[in-house]
Amino acid sequence: MNAATGPASIFRTVLGEAAFARLHPELRRRFSTGLDSGLACTGRGVMDRVWHGPGFVRPFLLLGATRHILVPRAGRSVPFTIENVPYLDRFGRETVSFVRTFAFPHRSGVPRPHRFDAQMVLAPEGDRLVDYLGTHQHLASELHLSAGPDGSLLIRSGLHRLREGPVDVRVPELIGADAEVRESFDERTGRFRVRVRVVNRRFGPLFGYEGSFTTTYDDVRTLGVRPGLRPVREEARL
Repeated sequence: MNAATGPASIFRTVLGEAAFARLHPELRRRFSTGLDSGLACTGRGVMDRVWHGPGFVRPFLLLGATRHILVPRAGRSVPFTIENVPYLDRFGRETVSFVRTFAFPHRSGVPRPHRFDAQMVLAPEGDRLVDYLGTHQHLASELHLSAGPDGSLLIRSGLHRLREGPVDVRVPELIGADAEVRESFDERTGRFRVRVRVVNRRFGPLFGYEGSFTTTYDDVRTLGVRPGLRPVREEARL
């Protein structure tokens, strides 16, 4: 895809034309997912490693997992799917799903999936994304994007807010966390590489994963939004 003439997307808007043009062509295609392009992107692969921090972290991960926020298990060579599907939420905002499913092995022989759901929208200023986490969008994080000199994409979290009914508060640093996502494309293997780390400034690393995947692209008008991909509740506040 030609970076100068390709369709707009929420990712391209945040990055700006110059930074978007620096991305590897495969990353430009992947992050052109949106209503303008009509593209939905599905990644399938294997996470070489899924990890979490010390034992005291796991109860918080288990609690978050009830709303598809983070993953409470660790493992290696874990089958992985990521679904990036654009749609209009009930407030009329273009939204792109980031629904990640990790198929951990189970003693029954049937994999036990764990999901980590996020839905991204463009902030009104156009300089960042708002990442709503989980099935009920109780947590929202600002995301800041940049292009690396090697054509990779770096996503860093900023301010976090908790929304529940009338409650709308900034998450204190003591219990909050900083997330960093780096995606690149490996021309040797023809696969995307991803590395994610979620770190609390006081307690250290909480959760992360790294591995690779390939992608397929579909016309979102034909594919639609499958049942269960959208959150149960959508949050209006940015």
